[in-house]
Amino acid sequence: MHELGIIVQISKTLEDVAQENHLEKIGSVTLEIGEVSGIVSDYFDDCWKFYCKKTPLLEGAKLHVIAISAITHCTHCQKDYETVRYGKICPHCQSDQTYLIQGNEINIKEIEAYGASC
Repeated sequence: MHELGIIVQISKTLEDVAQENHLEKIGSVTLEIGEVSGIVSDYFDDCWKFYCKKTPLLEGAKLHVIAISAITHCTHCQKDYETVRYGKICPHCQSDQTYLIQGNEINIKEIEAYGASC
């Protein structure tokens, strides 16, 4: 289960942001997660809840997820298509000269946080 490792890395980034901006508490985090990132959403959610209980900065923080569709580009016909629906073979020209242009990333989109003066 790599979901916990990803949560730990996200937490480290959030701790860095909190320290740089003098934040005491994070209320929620919005992540963009690619459709083919390999994240199992139920495991990810469980890991988030588990890790937040052990991290004062994140205790009680809500997790919001925005899915990023996986899109593949064909270098042969120069068209883009839905990766999950068609896989590596281009549905337009049947070429295998394709590459993923989006959909495997994990981004922190938004952080709701509270500073020392709150």
